[in-house]
Amino acid sequence: MPYKVKEIRLARGFSQEELSRVSGVSRQTISDLENGKVVNTTTATLTKLAEALQCSVGDIFIFGV
Repeated sequence: MPYKVKEIRLARGFSQEELSRVSGVSRQTISDLENGKVVNTTTATLTKLAEALQCSVGDIFIFGV
């Protein structure tokens, strides 16, 4: 399932490194999610990213793809 991590991250003005530091998710995992290299991840990872990006976990998903 594709994710909108990059779109939301850029809208919030974060670099991958900044998002990694704030969320506790590795920069490599963030990169892999953004580039579609990872299509399945844990709820915990998505929750950390959503909290850091100040959005809901549902906002991160691209539905209908």
